[in-house]
Amino acid sequence: MYYKKSLGQNFLTDKNIIKKIVSLTAIKGKDIIEIGPGSGALTKEILNQKPKSLSLIEKDKNLTDELMRKFIKEKNLKIFNNDILEFNLENIVKKKTIIFGNLPYNISSQILIKILRFKKWPPNISDLIFMFQKELGEKIIGKFSSSNYGRLSIITNLRLKIKDKFFVSKNCFFPKPKVTSMVLHFQPKLNNTYKIKKVSNLEKVTNIIFSNKRKMINKSLKKILNSNEINKIFDLKVNSRPSELKPDIYYKITELFESKN
Repeated sequence: MYYKKSLGQNFLTDKNIIKKIVSLTAIKGKDIIEIGPGSGALTKEILNQKPKSLSLIEKDKNLTDELMRKFIKEKNLKIFNNDILEFNLENIVKKKTIIFGNLPYNISSQILIKILRFKKWPPNISDLIFMFQKELGEKIIGKFSSSNYGRLSIITNLRLKIKDKFFVSKNCFFPKPKVTSMVLHFQPKLNNTYKIKKVSNLEKVTNIIFSNKRKMINKSLKKILNSNEINKIFDLKVNSRPSELKPDIYYKITELFESKN
């Protein structure tokens, strides 16, 4: 099987894992998007479940051609030969779309953030089912006060809830990666307590505060808010370190930051 190391390609070959991923949610009659379909192993199983439509986004031209040959008879299939990071994903999302992705490890967190930045929220997505490197997956779902808690879990937790997760052995891929993988099944949070207009502002706030992980947050916080605004935040201790602040505090800081920008 042909693959490009530069694109972080590791093709999922284990049929049981493929079936397990596809069975996480009902596909029949739904609009589906698959990011990075590779040689089409997951694609084939999705098509077996009779979706209403399936859109594939694949950067590699050779793989795009192979997919076109392989699925030439499929009437409800569209293939986009594009780089997902430059592609307007929100434009092709229909009502209650399900997005699958065995994501290239080197850009997987960027793809997740791209979706979290959707202008319309809640989005026209019912489920997101992504495969990450295990270490990154742990950071995405890291709970407050755990060692994996940080920027990525704070940003993800604002807009997504975790429905399911499981690990995938490196033996399930070709070429075999050096690490274990993790499948995460997310669903969008429909009712958000916090009125954050742009996720990029939460990214900015967490970036400033986490830039000095071991230091107390008071200096970093003054770069974002004035003393008056800081006093408005209930439960905020300015002598805390970044990892000692609950996600809610970061959301509150971002709301105040947005209200004056």
